[in-house]
Amino acid sequence: MIDTAIIPVSSVRWDKAVRIIRSSFPPIDLFEDIADPADWPLILAAEQKTNPRLMESIGNLDLVPPGRRVAGPGASYLMAPFTHVSPDRPSRFSDGTFGVLYVAETFETALFETIYHHARFMARTRERAGWTSQFREVVLDVDARLHDIRGNPAYLAALHPNDYSQSQVLGRQLRAAGSDGLVYPSQRRRGGECVGLFYPDCARHPVQGRHLDYHWNGSRVDMCRDAATGQVYRII
Repeated sequence: MIDTAIIPVSSVRWDKAVRIIRSSFPPIDLFEDIADPADWPLILAAEQKTNPRLMESIGNLDLVPPGRRVAGPGASYLMAPFTHVSPDRPSRFSDGTFGVLYVAETFETALFETIYHHARFMARTRERAGWTSQFREVVLDVDARLHDIRGNPAYLAALHPNDYSQSQVLGRQLRAAGSDGLVYPSQRRRGGECVGLFYPDCARHPVQGRHLDYHWNGSRVDMCRDAATGQVYRII
């Protein structure tokens, strides 16, 4: 078990960091509006009278403290990971009961992180080889003070490639203690770094980048294609 009290905290400021998500996730009107997040409960109360499915698209807004909510263009990319959570979708630092915004410092690291998880999904579904799902690149800035588990062997339990049991305990403990998140070495790309943010206001200026297609060869994701240009990159 990691003693959270001795984990150092570092200022992490990454310009043009990258998150890659499935293109099937649409923007959420409430988050994209310029309305003050403090007014969202009143807006929701009025909108629900004519749109009973509204909460399905927004998710559980109560999971984000009012003072840490963000709004405006691109805010869906920051808010949705925190309002749409489920124990059926755990991640490295969460058992699925709270959200974490995962961001990589470069496109290459984000790519390797996502193709790893996509390959695991494809292997379970046993789909035939071919161009499969579409993804979108989100470029954003990270500015936060984060618990830093880079470069210290004491934190290896939280960085196990496949067993997230210890890292989920760590994430829950840090979040309960008021942490804004963690910065850690990527386990999918040597030399890469990632952050797991516990609140949406730890990132800013999200802008949609490229649309990407991933190619599944039956056992791994072996190619990535820029949907706009048709440029194909081989994954090695």
